[in-house]
Amino acid sequence: MSIANAVGAAAAGRASHSPNPWLIAVVVSVATFMEVLDTTIANVALPYIAGGMAVSPDEATWVVTTYLVSNAVILTASSHLAKALGRKPFFLVCLALFTASSILCGFAWDIRSLLFFRVLQGLGGGGMVPVSQSILADAFPPEKRGQGFALFGIAVVVAPVIGPTLGGWLSDNYSWHWCFLINGPIGLLSIAMVAFVLREPDDRPSAPPFDLVGFLLVSIFLGSLEVVLDRGQREDWFGSNFIVGFAILSAAAFAFMIPWEATRENPVVDIRMIATRQFGACFVVMMALGAVLIATTQILPQLLQLSFGYTATLAGLVLSPGGVVTMATMIVVGRLSSLVQPKYLIMAGAAIVALSIYNLTSLSGDVDFWYFARTRIYIGIGLPLIFIPITTASYQGLPPDKTDQASALINVARNVGGSVGVSLAQNVLARREQFHLNRLAENTIPSNIQFQEALRRATEHFLALGGTASEARRQAVIWIGRQMQTQASHLAYIDVFYALTLVAATIIPLAWFLRRVRLGASNSAPSH
Repeated sequence: MSIANAVGAAAAGRASHSPNPWLIAVVVSVATFMEVLDTTIANVALPYIAGGMAVSPDEATWVVTTYLVSNAVILTASSHLAKALGRKPFFLVCLALFTASSILCGFAWDIRSLLFFRVLQGLGGGGMVPVSQSILADAFPPEKRGQGFALFGIAVVVAPVIGPTLGGWLSDNYSWHWCFLINGPIGLLSIAMVAFVLREPDDRPSAPPFDLVGFLLVSIFLGSLEVVLDRGQREDWFGSNFIVGFAILSAAAFAFMIPWEATRENPVVDIRMIATRQFGACFVVMMALGAVLIATTQILPQLLQLSFGYTATLAGLVLSPGGVVTMATMIVVGRLSSLVQPKYLIMAGAAIVALSIYNLTSLSGDVDFWYFARTRIYIGIGLPLIFIPITTASYQGLPPDKTDQASALINVARNVGGSVGVSLAQNVLARREQFHLNRLAENTIPSNIQFQEALRRATEHFLALGGTASEARRQAVIWIGRQMQTQASHLAYIDVFYALTLVAATIIPLAWFLRRVRLGASNSAPSH
């Protein structure tokens, strides 16, 4: 009896020294929030960066591209590095690198130095997110992971929404430098919290030999793919030798990567996991979710600033009500995830998101602030219904030594999906705007009665303002041209929303492939 008591006391002692999982969730979510925020905070500041550094707007967009590429590259190695160094040391190294490079970005003296520091920032940030996710997966028992991922989901889903708002406000009222400098104090606080709260597990598995060839192939594939997706529209896609070169490089790396990684005992990316029914479905759904989340977050402020004359701050504020609703919904869905099968929550969330985006296809020139804000609120209700269940379901049935690998792959899916979504939206926008402009121009001919009537009324209007008849007619033609451009732009944005509606709708049948899981009980290997 005394032996049993001693064993019980020892177990109680170990438990008492284990950090509260909710405290762990808060600590890693703060760091994750800061990293994900930087994927969008610089987007609205690009015109300010271009002006401040005396470069073209096209050169300034490399500030976003370099971050995405370095972020994608380090994701694939995060699993091995976390095992080799230990999760806590690796997390601290990534957090310190991210914080230091953020401060250096704020003090960059030219565009080259800024791009170099953004690469370092992407390397540090890219390593944090998958490790944060795997730390949470092991800190919470399987039946409570949904609640833990609810807090993590606030960081991942809400941060891209807040990014344009915060970035616009800082750029409008202070300076674009503060979009990066703001990470300094928060990063230092996060480093202190991580050092104090996180514990390295006693049974940490030893790291297998590093798959250097696999890492190089995966890095080339993802890095080149990110360049193609992010720069394709600006470079005229395959009309550019630059894009063709990176596309060939990406395709070649992918062709060699598949057989190499599939036959390794310890691959840097276990692509065999993607071939399974459960994890494969989660991977594809997360790609679609990333596409919808990032594309809508970028396209709405762009529409409001270019077509409706909103400032960067006001355009960002349109997204804010949706962010607040998302935070509240995350808490509710975190509890629902232990009561309802993931597939049903995901299907409901995808239906809400698809219908919300479809509502934007009724866009017209006289819609107000709350038309867009209400749509974003509805999207904010649907996103948590997808994110938390799909994140939780991706770990179902996985042994503890696979959680780091699963985290890396799920975050690769979200990042690549986001790039695909933005590329799709921008490509549809550019091509459909030209299409609609050509169709409208076909009616601006002398034989068209409506055109002649519009020209006559516009000419009379400008005559009434003063000036000669020839000058009034010239102004009328210019005014009609601007109206055509505006109308073509609105129609193109409507086409973008149709495309994103289809992307969101594809999640519904994909979710059906997910297996049923045992709710409220452990249904996977024990965590460590």
